[in-house]
Amino acid sequence: MAKLTAQEVISSLKEMTILELNELIKAIEAEFGVTAAAPVAVAAVAEVAEPTGPVEVDLVLKEVGPSKVGVIKVVREITGLGLVEAKGLVDKAPMAIKEKIKPEEAAELKKKLEEAGAVVEIK
Repeated sequence: MAKLTAQEVISSLKEMTILELNELIKAIEAEFGVTAAAPVAVAAVAEVAEPTGPVEVDLVLKEVGPSKVGVIKVVREITGLGLVEAKGLVDKAPMAIKEKIKPEEAAELKKKLEEAGAVVEIK
């Protein structure tokens, strides 16, 4: 059998109908045990199905605990509020400290507040 050049193969592909090309693809898949499906489509489906938990959560200060001053300092650090505003927020507990944040960020902030003596909940 004579070997075909790449140009000859391309020329013959240009002359084929869509049905003939489809049959050719199926024959190649069967012969070599491969698939012509794009792997990108599989990756896109996996990305869409990935989020299992909430995307945004709220960080709620339930109780101040024994060290009110320490909690106020952490609330100031977290929110960027002034001393008076942070104290007012802490005095209103239970109160949302930060809303619509990522769960990872909420977990870090919860840890800081708990180290200061507060009781915190992530909703």
